[in-house]
Amino acid sequence: MNDTKRVIALGFFDGVHTGHGALLSRVREKAAALEAVPTAFTFDAHPGSRITGAVTPLINSAADRADLMRRLYGIREIIVAHFDSMMRMPWEDFITEYLVKEQGAVHVVAGHDFHFGYKGEGNPRRLAEKCAALGVGCDIIPKIEKEGITISSTYIRTLIAQGEMERADAFLGHPHVLTDRVAHGKKLGSTLGFPTVNLHFPPGVLVPAYGVYATRVWFENGDSRPAVTNIGMRPTVDDGDAVSVEGYILDFQGDLYGQTIRMEFFRRLRGERKFPSLDALREEVMRNAQQTRDYFAAFKAQ
Repeated sequence: MNDTKRVIALGFFDGVHTGHGALLSRVREKAAALEAVPTAFTFDAHPGSRITGAVTPLINSAADRADLMRRLYGIREIIVAHFDSMMRMPWEDFITEYLVKEQGAVHVVAGHDFHFGYKGEGNPRRLAEKCAALGVGCDIIPKIEKEGITISSTYIRTLIAQGEMERADAFLGHPHVLTDRVAHGKKLGSTLGFPTVNLHFPPGVLVPAYGVYATRVWFENGDSRPAVTNIGMRPTVDDGDAVSVEGYILDFQGDLYGQTIRMEFFRRLRGERKFPSLDALREEVMRNAQQTRDYFAAFKAQ
């Protein structure tokens, strides 16, 4: 029996979008009222990938999901369960043995489409009924819509893959993020007058449409700067097929190698293309830098 009282949100939470936010906000409210720990339960792998065998590219890494839940919604603990073992557990045991006895759940919050346990036999109705019988609180959150569209990770993945970053951010309720440790690159940007930071998308995480984006970079010390970021193959200077993420941080000088930074994506400025010369590339990057400055100036004025 767990002595720690927890209010637990149930779900995978890929992207931590505004639909998820409704669950997480409810958890924070109930935890405060019950003097319990606001907690999120999630899996180590996407359920759809495990059930169907078809790989689902993720909006965020597990670390970014956890950071978003903590930073935006005040979730204090993240429980990451092994999906393969959970999918074999009878649905009643998931509630009574795992959530209540092992995790100390005094209240749970789930979405209208949450399924759990062996063959997905657990559903919101069964969850609510079993919790009521155990004296555990339970909220089932209905689907959340925006512009007549149900907010879902599936829809947001489509937007990101197409480079529709502003619309994706609107459905997420926050900027799309990538957190990574700055790696060494080829230092070509430095020779052209715009030194860049080099990041990468972890395996299994969706790569946005190739192109140049207006982004904001957050440093370990809590400061931030606008940046012009290219995602793609760098066709002007590379012949390989490795995807790179290169950010030119505006009005910044310093060594960030080895530091972990968070990059937020706001607008796709253009698609990736090959330039006839390095001078032409530099001229375009400077133009994109001004577009980025103008974007954030207007964004701040809103």
